[in-house]
Amino acid sequence: MFKLLIFTLVGVGAQLVDGALGMAFGVTATTLLVFSGVGPAHASAAVHFAEVGTTLASGASHWRFRNIDWPLVLRLGVPGAIGAFLGATVLSQLSTAAAVPVTSTILLAIGVYVLLRFSIRPPAVNDARTSPHTAKFLSPLGLFGGFIDASGGGGWGPITTSTLLSRGKTAPRTVIGSVSASEFLVSAAASIGFIFGLGSDFFDNIPIIAGLALGGIIAAPVAAWLVSRVPATLLGTGVGGIIIITNAQKLFKTFDVTGVPATLGYVSLVAVWAGLLVVAWRRSRLSAAEAAGDLHRIDAEIDTLGEPEVQSLEPSTGEKA
Repeated sequence: MFKLLIFTLVGVGAQLVDGALGMAFGVTATTLLVFSGVGPAHASAAVHFAEVGTTLASGASHWRFRNIDWPLVLRLGVPGAIGAFLGATVLSQLSTAAAVPVTSTILLAIGVYVLLRFSIRPPAVNDARTSPHTAKFLSPLGLFGGFIDASGGGGWGPITTSTLLSRGKTAPRTVIGSVSASEFLVSAAASIGFIFGLGSDFFDNIPIIAGLALGGIIAAPVAAWLVSRVPATLLGTGVGGIIIITNAQKLFKTFDVTGVPATLGYVSLVAVWAGLLVVAWRRSRLSAAEAAGDLHRIDAEIDTLGEPEVQSLEPSTGEKA
């Protein structure tokens, strides 16, 4: 029961991050599971099976808030499902010893991408509620994202959401909502691939699956609401740093990096992460100040527009007197 509670809380936290950023449920949860000693294939299998429920709930919540472009979901999600099935099959065939460095390296690379993406170059903003991207662009993106997501235990959101946001042609809320909805197809296909690849061993981590799914479902409505409330630059930078340090620790252990080299590595990573957190915090404060300044400017313009009407009445009042 205690383990179920722990994994439920992990599911809540991972889904809050995923709903607010449109990414990082699988990366966050898989990183924690591998760090605790679960095999990479079993960790990815448990996360994806849990995501079948969480992504369904997340998609429904985003649909309720009108954050979804259904053509984008299909053009991205169907190729993503094919890639996820292939990735799950490949990972299932690797031994645990061989899979750990592969999975940790993929997760580390994704963590670096997330960290830099949100601290140095925040996503572009556009108000378009439907995506202009065609299947020619979305199909390869979905295929690649699905394969990396299943074989690395996460990556669908960091790859697809960040790419679509960087194009600046679709509203962030639509990108996040549509990617979250399409992830249901990816998670279902990956789960099927792991069932075929792992056989009966797939169900060894039922408590993990149940806890992650329950926590994710509980948090999904709140996460959908948080899309426009949480400063994505700060949250994305924080999550990216956690993913990097955790997977770096796993790689250090795998390749027997200890003592002074490991200490210097950790200190350097933490120092860079702290510096980028400061940059992200200042950026979020500046954006908030600019938004407040725009509101004050609009209020001033409205007041100015009202002044001539009041002044024009004064002479006429004086003449009548």
